[in-house]
Amino acid sequence: MADLIDETADYVLELASSQRLSILIGLLTKQSTPTAFAKSIDSTKQEVHRNFSRLEKAGLIKKNVGGTYSLTTFGQVVCTQVPSLVFLSQNRKYFEEHNFGDVPHKFQMRCGQLANSQYVKGVSKVLETWKTIYKNSDEYVYEILSEVPLDLIEPLVKRVKKGIRFNYIFSESAVVPKGRKTLLKKLGFDKLMEKGLVERKMEKDVKTVVVLNEKEACIMFPTLDGESDISEMLYSDDPMFHEWCLDYFRYCWYGSDIFKESKLKE
Repeated sequence: MADLIDETADYVLELASSQRLSILIGLLTKQSTPTAFAKSIDSTKQEVHRNFSRLEKAGLIKKNVGGTYSLTTFGQVVCTQVPSLVFLSQNRKYFEEHNFGDVPHKFQMRCGQLANSQYVKGVSKVLETWKTIYKNSDEYVYEILSEVPLDLIEPLVKRVKKGIRFNYIFSESAVVPKGRKTLLKKLGFDKLMEKGLVERKMEKDVKTVVVLNEKEACIMFPTLDGESDISEMLYSDDPMFHEWCLDYFRYCWYGSDIFKESKLKE
């Protein structure tokens, strides 16, 4: 076991270089020679040749007959893990106070898909971004909610009245503002459900909040003590980020129970 750990540590050392990482990521899309790569990143030929040699010796890249280099199978797999490291690294401060909560391990392993995202901090900015997702929706809005900010209800219902689908999952312990039922009745929410434009389900306890339309998404992870937190979010219109959020919503949707209004308290 110790030998395996030492061998893995050696591979990690090969990744501890911005240029070597750049080479690996670059070879994901096309083969290259050290000379051509040096020119593309405006670096010295000697330095790039040295890093190509190190990566070849580590079994991450291989030299082809025509003199170009490409990734080995091992190198390709290693590259799939790099985005996850990038995501966690660029959001290190955020994850000093948050974790993945109830998100299954199989989704945590795909966290690299969330790398191309924007960090949004502050309740007012979070709610503004949230409303923008509503405004930009043309087909649907999907949500997993731990609480319901009252001033988000009307903007959402307006979009649903224009024909978008609204599917959401509520936590049984959701923080529900006073006046919610009255406002929903006033806005004709029941009629929208009758038309099939609104579907809802319920989970025992939602920790991770997700909001998305067909083009963009945001996610809010829980704090280290297990409390949901809508004062900070990660937002993006990147297709990979959106795919992660959509897959996670569908996973939760099919595992959720029937919605019971009686479990909610204003």
